[in-house]
This record gives sequence, C-alpha cells and structure tokens, in this order.
Amino acid sequence: MQVIKAASAGFCMGVSLALRRLDQALAARRARGQAGEIPPGSRLYTIGPIIHNPQLVREYEERGALCLRDLSAIRAGDTAVIRAHGLPGAVEDRLRALGVEIVDATCPRVKAAQLAIRKASQDGGTLLLFGEAEHPEVKGLLSYAGHGARVFGNLDELKKISLPDKFFLAAQTTQDKEIFAEAAEYVTCTSGRNVAILDTICDATRQRQDEVSALAARVRGMVIVGGLNSGNTTRLADIARNMGVFTLHCENGYTIPLDKLKELQPVGLSAGASTPDEQINTVEELLRRA
Repeated sequence: MQVIKAASAGFCMGVSLALRRLDQALAARRARGQAGEIPPGSRLYTIGPIIHNPQLVREYEERGALCLRDLSAIRAGDTAVIRAHGLPGAVEDRLRALGVEIVDATCPRVKAAQLAIRKASQDGGTLLLFGEAEHPEVKGLLSYAGHGARVFGNLDELKKISLPDKFFLAAQTTQDKEIFAEAAEYVTCTSGRNVAILDTICDATRQRQDEVSALAARVRGMVIVGGLNSGNTTRLADIARNMGVFTLHCENGYTIPLDKLKELQPVGLSAGASTPDEQINTVEELLRRA
C-alpha cells in the first residue's frame, strides 16, 4: 500500500520532557531504594495518566509508576509526578501539605499558559477558555483564573455566553487553531473593542494540524494513530474527516480495514503528540505490507 507519512507525527517536546522526568524519577527512586533511603511501603505515582496513551501508561505501571486517580491513597514519603497536562493549583498545594515529594513534569507550554492566565486574571479580566471542560489541562488552567471564568467547546457555545465588561480569551494548548481564530474574531466584533487574546495553542499542535490538513488534500484515506482518550489526536482525525477524507483513529493496527484502505490509496499517516514512535512504526509497516 502507498503511504504518505506526516513529518511531525508523534511525540512533541512537552511529552518527551514529561516522560524523561518520569524516567529520571524512577531511576532516582530505584537508587534511593537500594541505599535504604525510601520509607517502607512508599510509592511513586503519576497524578492521572502521565500522557494520554493507554499502552504507554500500562508500561510505566509495570515499571513502578502507578497511575493515581484518587488522592486519598497518597501518603507522606510517596513521590507524585505531575502529569504533562498539569494540575489544579489547589491539588498541588494539597500534595505539598501532605509531605509528598513532587516531580513537576508539566509541559512547558501548559505551564506558560497557566502563568499567562493568572497574570491576565490578576489584571482584572475574566477568562473565556476554549477547551474541553472535563479535560485535566483545562481544569488546571481554570485554577489559575479568577472568579467567573467560562469554558466553551465551540463557537455556538461561545455565542451563548454573555460577554463580561472586561475579559480575555485563551485556549487549551492542543485546541484547533482555526476555531480559536473564529472565536477571537467573534468576541472582538461583538464587544466592539480590543480584546486580550492569549496565544496559548502550542506550536507543535499547530504544526501537526497544518500537516494533516495538507496531507488530507493529497490522499483519499487517512490513519491517525494515538490514544482514543487523546484530545489532540482526536482533533487531527476530525480535521481530516471534515475535509471529506475517509479517516481512522486507532491505537494499533488491529482495527484497520486494510481492504477498504487499499481502495483509497495513497493513504496518509499521522499521529498525536502523545503517540510513541514504536506504535506509529508498527502501523506504518502494517499498511506498507498490505
């Protein structure tokens, strides 16, 4: 099968950094354990999945990095690794109060968005945030905003919000840049004044979205590899589908209808920012051999 692969498929800088810090934390804890410096029974946890890739999360759990979703289980002496998506400020404060050792693996772009939102809120603005309300990154970003912050998932939801007297616009770092631009144009025109627009969508997200758009214009079928729970991966698939291309979002090659794709050659291949090279390469080999 003829396959055209996007140049930037796979890990972004933030994901690579988060996993590197988790690897370092595991190595340091193993060395301290051998030296008898760790309290008996203490554990290393990631607060939620370190990234949105179920297969990789399982691999890390086998290595001793347990995925914690209920803070009631954590104790003083444990190590808590903050996931790439960041944490709400109150949760981080609670961990520190418990005497937990904290390793911050927050993506630098997410951290920058948190700090930019905090500054704009302190200047008296109300946050209107483009994102998924239940996404962990969004919950963290909201914790840095002042009272009255609102989340919208699309332009229709934004139009239902009564615009505050003073507000600013920001986005979850992995959101669709085209929709965000439409949102910025809407609030500027509707309010009739200059609105502070925070540039919080990361460059890696923009690059991957642009590549998928360009690739979808050249192919009849598209395969997007990555966690089904990954927002940025799902948006890549949505971009291709919205361009009228037959698109599959898969975590592995087992669910790919090869006979169908053979009829749609050439096939485009890309992956989300939390997808390991190994998974991408496995799917690519499967497609090329079909």
